[in-house]
Amino acid sequence: MRLVGAAGGSTHIPRRVLGAVASSPDLSAGNCKMGITKRGPCEKSGENEGREKEAAAAAGRFAGVPEAEKGSDVDSDSDLETEGTHGLGELVKETLYLRSCRVHSVVPASCFLRQGRDPELNLRHRGLGPQGAQALASSLNSNPYVKRLDLRDNGLCGAGTEALASALSKSSCICDVDLSENQLGAVGAQAICAALIANPTMQKVQLAGNGLEEQAAQYLAELLLAHTGLKFLDLSYNQLNDQAGETLGPALAENTGLIELNISWNHLRGPGAIAFARGLEANIFLRVLDISYNGFGDPGASAVGEALRTNNVLEELNVSNNRISAVGALSLGRGLRVNQTLRSLVEIQVNREFDDLASSVKAVLPGLCIKTAAHRVEYKKQLLPVFRSSQPASAPK
Repeated sequence: MRLVGAAGGSTHIPRRVLGAVASSPDLSAGNCKMGITKRGPCEKSGENEGREKEAAAAAGRFAGVPEAEKGSDVDSDSDLETEGTHGLGELVKETLYLRSCRVHSVVPASCFLRQGRDPELNLRHRGLGPQGAQALASSLNSNPYVKRLDLRDNGLCGAGTEALASALSKSSCICDVDLSENQLGAVGAQAICAALIANPTMQKVQLAGNGLEEQAAQYLAELLLAHTGLKFLDLSYNQLNDQAGETLGPALAENTGLIELNISWNHLRGPGAIAFARGLEANIFLRVLDISYNGFGDPGASAVGEALRTNNVLEELNVSNNRISAVGALSLGRGLRVNQTLRSLVEIQVNREFDDLASSVKAVLPGLCIKTAAHRVEYKKQLLPVFRSSQPASAPK
């Protein structure tokens, strides 16, 4: 607020001073006296009227007029108070985070303080631990800018994940989260799956390398059944076994929304692999599936082949390193002969009969790309002479 002085200038009065003056008993509405200095005849009447209105408004402020009656004029001291900061929202976020770090006795992550309005918050490999996760969780709700949260390899464990789950369940901005390599276990899986179910905005979740076993599969199945907005799910490098496959298979069959699923480097084999393949047969949304480095074997490969006969949406499939012999590869190939949508298949062991079958499939699917170990070896043999010719003549052989 500015008051007109006798010399024609204006005086800035900070808001805290105004509050003290307004509360003084000597300056009540009846005792407040405002002097208005008259101008010479050279001043325009409009200016006099404007200054009189400003003085009257100032008198009203001294008298304790409510904030809503001040009109459209705004004190400039509020601008001065926030000048040189990141804005009120940024200041609140930083204050909450630092206070929470003190409460949990952890060192603040400087990259979080520097994050500003960036849509991605990358805190991977920071060693946050459960306490650091709890400090971070209390600040995420006050940050409206983060859309992707990367917390890979921070040792969050179950306790840290539970704290983050509470924040993620309430966030309307975060749609992509990476919690890989955090030793979540069944407790963490239960917490994060419940939070994701409560948050329909989440689209991409990575839970790789968290030691998830068959108990966690129950919560993952509930997630697949309830969350229709989830598009990408990474469950690779866990310990999901055949019992987990029997749990996840029916959920995959009923899932509506998931486009890409990575469940490589697990222990899906036997009845679990067959149950999972049957889930793929009924699914009508999945486009990309990676089941490499499991133990599907020939029975699982045969079940996948049967699924490909019915499935008309899958476009990319990786079944490499699954103990599939030539017999299982042939069963898989027979399903390919009927399938009309698959564009990319990654397979390993083949023989002449499979090559002949693949050639016949090419007539049906001319755009299909089949990647095999034999083709990769042939590719390397083609490149080897090029590398040799590029070496100097004196180079050792």
